[in-house]
Amino acid sequence: MSRPPELFPLFAGLETLEGVGEKTAAAMAGLGVERPKDLLFLLPHSGVDRARKASVREVVPPCVVTVEVEVGAHFPPRVKGKPYRVMVRDAALEFTLVFFHARGDFLQRLLPTGQRRLISGRVELFDGIAQMVHPDHVLRPEEAGELPAFEPVYPLTAGVTQKVVAKAVAGALARAPDLPEWIDGPLLAREGWPSWRDALLAVHGPKGAAEIAPTHPARQRLAYDELLAHQLTLALARATLRKQKGLPTVGDGRLRAKVIESLPYALTGAQARAVGEIAADMEGPFRMNRLLQGDVGAGKTLVAFLALLVAVEAGGQGVMMAPTEILARQHFAGLEPLAAAAGVRLELLTGRDKGAERAAKLRDLAEGRIAVLVGTHAVFQRDVEFRDLRLAVVDEQHRFGVAQRMELGAKGAATDTLVMTATPIPRSLALATYGDMDVSVLDEKPPGRKPIRTALVSTARIDEVVGHLAKAVAEGRQAYWVCPLVEESEVLDYASAEARFQHLRAALGDVVGMVHGQMPPAEKDAAMARFVAGETKVLVATTVIEVGVNVPNASIMVIERAETFGLAQLHQLRGRVGRGAAESTCLLMYQAPLSEGGERRLKVLRDTEDGFRIAEEDLAMRGAGDLIGTAQSGLPRFRVADLERQGALMAIAQSDARRLLADDPTLTGSRGKAARMLLWLLDQDRAIRLIGVG
Repeated sequence: MSRPPELFPLFAGLETLEGVGEKTAAAMAGLGVERPKDLLFLLPHSGVDRARKASVREVVPPCVVTVEVEVGAHFPPRVKGKPYRVMVRDAALEFTLVFFHARGDFLQRLLPTGQRRLISGRVELFDGIAQMVHPDHVLRPEEAGELPAFEPVYPLTAGVTQKVVAKAVAGALARAPDLPEWIDGPLLAREGWPSWRDALLAVHGPKGAAEIAPTHPARQRLAYDELLAHQLTLALARATLRKQKGLPTVGDGRLRAKVIESLPYALTGAQARAVGEIAADMEGPFRMNRLLQGDVGAGKTLVAFLALLVAVEAGGQGVMMAPTEILARQHFAGLEPLAAAAGVRLELLTGRDKGAERAAKLRDLAEGRIAVLVGTHAVFQRDVEFRDLRLAVVDEQHRFGVAQRMELGAKGAATDTLVMTATPIPRSLALATYGDMDVSVLDEKPPGRKPIRTALVSTARIDEVVGHLAKAVAEGRQAYWVCPLVEESEVLDYASAEARFQHLRAALGDVVGMVHGQMPPAEKDAAMARFVAGETKVLVATTVIEVGVNVPNASIMVIERAETFGLAQLHQLRGRVGRGAAESTCLLMYQAPLSEGGERRLKVLRDTEDGFRIAEEDLAMRGAGDLIGTAQSGLPRFRVADLERQGALMAIAQSDARRLLADDPTLTGSRGKAARMLLWLLDQDRAIRLIGVG
């Protein structure tokens, strides 16, 4: 599918714009600008009021002022290095223009004595006398129309000035054609948004500060365009996945009923709803691609197992994959009683299985004697074959990208996929990252989970904390002690953990164990196993333990230098306690004085255990990129859209994109063709390839 000819001028080289040479073009790459169309989306971040005043007397310096003046005498510096001064007079006041390192002949031409000029720049008082250092603009009265009353201010990079950017943007705007409308008519009317070209003209020619705000209709419209293009790409990816026929998997409910009867409590409403959504997807003719998003302790594992039983009831098999061996073993241990209640065979396959034992498991798997397999990515290996794999459950999305989702799908002819994540993500981000998936949310805690008491303690009181710990250990309780993150270096993390381990060992004796990132996996597993068995009472750890570890007897969590962790991470760590019958405590130790942000983070955590509220707060404080760690988030880089302030538009964009594709799967109708233009403009090459394929 080739690029539409009306967009050619916008995709030409930057040097084709007036005032842009090779050097400037190279420098603009620092702003992410490589072609004229990129300038259209380089939006001003603020503006300067250049409205005309009769005299500097009308303003309160320091501030920017624009006045017409008569140029008076020039005073070149007598000593090298001193400034050059030019006296000027407006309607009511005489003041000085000051220039450093300026050439006299240039200033004589710019400001000839006796003539009138329009000048604009920042006026300051110096010893009570007004002066303007290096005016931004000096124009002849007949050129005054060139100066806008409100001048947009663009982001800059080395080697590029405001004037150069403004001129290049004007050139790019002149090339922006009137394009057919890709936004749904009723939505456009309801929001009162301008057309694409009018929106561009408005954001680049603001009349005042209000037009630079993210809430201005022109900005909202351009943000929506960007979110719509992104969601169209995800929706196309989803439609392509859905074209892959699934196997309708219909369970009769008998195994699920056995498990639910064996539980000491009823399913929460959210769990029952999620199981229903998953079962309905599995019955359908398309491959399921669903995300199960639940807060710490919301009971995701049970929902996932009930989903696996749907596959078994239908005569198929299921697999549950975890990112690490520790987690795979833990899932296995947690699922064993459920599998026993259902009367189905559950097996574990990890990298440790060798020889005859492994061969026997693989044989049973291929012949369908194993109903549910739990494992690490070892289940991907060539020799692992299922008789009839219907459902793959994948734990912890972040370590498992779209590519692996596809690879796993290839294992079974038409395997349904359910991805579990324990990271509550604000809705706008969930849509940005997992827009190609359908989402089930577990937002209730199962009965019996006790609230965790969270307290803030300064590091100065560490001896008191160790004293409390000694008492708790004597009563048979277990605790985690999480060491601070040291400057992204595992070696230093290890050193800080080692020092804390020695300190606690001296205070508490040999009931203290340790795990950290530098340990060989087998040692790490052994240290965890000793803690799970209760042989060690206190586990000193770097953040290795944040994902999924389950030790019901552990009821104390100490997090050292808590202010160095992100909110989501602290929430995950705290979720490691509060799983058993005992009252649990989480101590957030901080080093005083706390920064304002650090204090706000720790207080949010102290005041709520709701992961979704914590995630929204985190987004507001840190911004989208940091929240999921841009490196591994796969989160798109939006140029106009601001997910913190315009997140609500994302949900509209998703339903709009899905509806458009449902009505016009090949994007060949009138709105579909307009949408193709949008995809070209916003570099959604992936989407364009998918339409090409479709």
